[in-house]
Amino acid sequence: MADYYFPTVIQQTIPDADMTPLERLLLTQTFSADPVGDDLYFYAEEMPEQIVYLVRAELQAALVASADRAGSIDAYVAEQLARDSVDQDEIELDMPADDVEWEHILQDIVRRSPTLRYVTAIASFDCSKMRPDGFGGMAVLITPDRILAKSTGDLIAEFLAETGLDA
Repeated sequence: MADYYFPTVIQQTIPDADMTPLERLLLTQTFSADPVGDDLYFYAEEMPEQIVYLVRAELQAALVASADRAGSIDAYVAEQLARDSVDQDEIELDMPADDVEWEHILQDIVRRSPTLRYVTAIASFDCSKMRPDGFGGMAVLITPDRILAKSTGDLIAEFLAETGLDA
């Protein structure tokens, strides 16, 4: 069996003051985070977490504390809290399955930030076996208005088209 990895780094540190409590909570569950002064450096050694498990009370408190600067994630979290039983102590958020991904959280932060004009993410694709689909990489540019991403596969396809070898 092959294991696939997707190590990812967010190249800019994110000012703690630019994040809502909810965004900080979700990003620190999705990525590892190291403090750099008053900022956080986010990275994932194997891959960003796609399913996060949070204590209901902590998630609810972060949502309430973020109301004055609500982002695109807030409505999703409110729906999940309402969907699950109030007696349920742990909430499971399957963010990519519900079209709410870390890129959108970072985009909300960039939109509000007085200092960040964009954020970039770099990822490598790796595999524990020498499989042709298990290697490559990706670059992501997140601006207030757009999320652009290209993989090494996208670049090779562009090169083939540019040289006429894609036919």
